[in-house]
Amino acid sequence: MVVADLHVHTTNSDGSLTLATVPEAAERAGVEAVAITDHGRVHPELDRPLTRRDGIEIVHGIELGVTTGAIRVDLLGYGVRRSERLLELLETVQAGRVERAREIVARVENELGVDLDVDVEPGVHRTHIARAIDRSDAPYDYRRARDELIGDGCPCHVPRPVPGFDRGRRVLSAACGLVGLAHPLRYADPERALALTADLDAVELDYPYESAVDLAPVVAAIDAHDLVPTGGSDAHDDRLGRAGVDRATYDRVRSKILD
Repeated sequence: MVVADLHVHTTNSDGSLTLATVPEAAERAGVEAVAITDHGRVHPELDRPLTRRDGIEIVHGIELGVTTGAIRVDLLGYGVRRSERLLELLETVQAGRVERAREIVARVENELGVDLDVDVEPGVHRTHIARAIDRSDAPYDYRRARDELIGDGCPCHVPRPVPGFDRGRRVLSAACGLVGLAHPLRYADPERALALTADLDAVELDYPYESAVDLAPVVAAIDAHDLVPTGGSDAHDDRLGRAGVDRATYDRVRSKILD
């Protein structure tokens, strides 16, 4: 039984929930704890690793994209404690996101002859641009904009600079109680991605993949490296609890955060 959804996004990055609406969504889903894991940002309203709001425990987390040079992956940090090194890294990440968003918007507007109504500011994500394209006069809805126009390899795509794996892991490990690999079977080379867990504390085991997957390689990595198996819905909407962890596993996560 899922008692904690450890992968949720808010309007602080590209989700639809605010921190104030998370408890109600969690209650509807029947979960007792939620990790806020916004892309490359700490949540401004969370000042402790763990907080209770309206009966729901909130884990201050973060999702950070990193690269080894050969592969780009996402790391999930749980139990964030702000540090100078973390804030410096995230400032660089957000500056890169803003510059990239400006270039994507310019490309779309030049390509399609439309004006996009989108705020290009820290926290901006391709999701915001795709929504703006959907609202515009462009002949693309949200999904087609993501898949055919601004997604990886598409005509208006712009690559985003991300920190190296080693730097990202070190900074997150110093600031968080637990650092793991997000959705390991979503990457083009899951084997190479899972090899990185040798230097991590956890890996996301329960995740709502779009099609059936073989979790055996993830379980093997958990056994080989004594990893904590995390899980979450990767919610960008208000539907929580589609994936997560049971009480025993959440207790492990919690103890790492409070260590």
